[in-house]
Amino acid sequence: MPTALLWLRSDLRLDDHAALRDAAAAAGPGGRLLAVYCLDPRHYEPTALGVPKTGAYRAQFVLDALRDLRRSMRGRGGDLVVRLGRPEDVLPALAAQSGAATLHLHDEPMQEEADVEAAVRDAMPGGVDVREGRWGHTLVDLDTLPFPVAEAPDVFSPFRKAVEKAPARERYPAPVPAPDALPAPPDGVEPGEIPDSVAALGLEPREPDTRRGFAVRGGETEGLARLDDYVWGLDRLRTYEETRNGMLDPNDSSKLSPWLSNGCLSPRRVQAEVARYEATREKNKSTYWLTFELLWRDFFRVYGAKHGDRLFWPSGPKGERGVSTRLDRAHYQVWCDGRTGLPLVDASMRELNATGFMSNRGRQNAASFFAKHLGLDWRAGAAYFESLLVDYDPTSNWGNWAYVAGVGSDPRDRYFDVELQAKKYDPESAFITHWLPELAGLPPAKAREPYRMTEPEQERYGVRIGEDYPAPLVDYDRITGRLRADAQAGQRPGSGRGGAKGRRGTRRGRR
Repeated sequence: MPTALLWLRSDLRLDDHAALRDAAAAAGPGGRLLAVYCLDPRHYEPTALGVPKTGAYRAQFVLDALRDLRRSMRGRGGDLVVRLGRPEDVLPALAAQSGAATLHLHDEPMQEEADVEAAVRDAMPGGVDVREGRWGHTLVDLDTLPFPVAEAPDVFSPFRKAVEKAPARERYPAPVPAPDALPAPPDGVEPGEIPDSVAALGLEPREPDTRRGFAVRGGETEGLARLDDYVWGLDRLRTYEETRNGMLDPNDSSKLSPWLSNGCLSPRRVQAEVARYEATREKNKSTYWLTFELLWRDFFRVYGAKHGDRLFWPSGPKGERGVSTRLDRAHYQVWCDGRTGLPLVDASMRELNATGFMSNRGRQNAASFFAKHLGLDWRAGAAYFESLLVDYDPTSNWGNWAYVAGVGSDPRDRYFDVELQAKKYDPESAFITHWLPELAGLPPAKAREPYRMTEPEQERYGVRIGEDYPAPLVDYDRITGRLRADAQAGQRPGSGRGGAKGRRGTRRGRR
């Protein structure tokens, strides 16, 4: 009886799972399927910045997802094996123990993951056929892209337009439903324990703040339920484009990213529900816009595959000169803690620290302030997001940070004026005062810019700048004026030493 070994990583689902289908087919009638997930200790170790590479929020999400996946697999006659250890140690040993003939996995585009794949392949017993090359995380099929990855556009709009020109049937492949039954696991292989707590991974457990009525729990079951509720139960797809920049209501945006990033939800399943909604309820700008956002995820994945290591260099894929590699540890920590004195930035960072999530609008402003106003090494900010975000994935996170820092896919080198952004996206200061309760007694305009209050105003409202709420970390007006002048003159904002290569210990991309 042949045994097929399936290596799961960021693809913790049964629905629309190409590598799973391949493995089940390789096992054939009467064969065995050995599905394995490795809790790699390297993912939970502290980085040079003192934060774990994978923090407690995402680690807990993964543990929840593993429990859900094991239940689903057992309900179909299969099982999930979980081990704490490095894949290059665990998988070859299990292959030898089970007599596996094939190893199946979804491909990952970046070098860090590719290095582990190579180590696994090198350590495999002779005769094991390693079958990779499938992407399981994109809406568009890699084989039908209208250009080779090496020639993919570096700007989103040309990428999107080229994809959208493809015939409808080829553009977005339909998802393949989860199998009704799975091959049984091989005899003699213990399934292993899934840790009850992230403490088993060396992390301090953190309970997310759920006051806004939205809790993120890992697993395919939860992801499909959120998709169904958002699209059909709440009927919020109808107004997605109008509300997606909202920062406080948990249903202003789809909040599907945690399940998409960890592979609990296929983007093709999301797109299929969008298409079904358009066919049965309404087709409008909002329904299109959710597809638009899924294409952004595809773009960054292809962008990362194209540029490899350069995505993690200070100069980025653009090879920009004059990019700051300075890291003032005190300023970095103040930004992390949400104590910069700029309320929109601080509220966004406190939301991240309290929940493991931040709105897209918050991410853009927090990242821009870090790179442009503080003039710090943008990679340190990206690494902090990598640790905290429950919806982290390499190409989207680092691609977005490179974009905002002016070294990535943005054809313009813009900056975000966080004062104007707060006026536009939080006009009543509801988001700011939710996460910064020390400003809750101020009128909305004062809460957005408390540092502009006069002494009598501070006395009247009972908020002393520098005591009750921090004074701005930098001279915001002076730096914003310089950034504006540089932008008008067509010069690169910011200062500091340029750099061609990333420091050892940062993520590295796959060429």
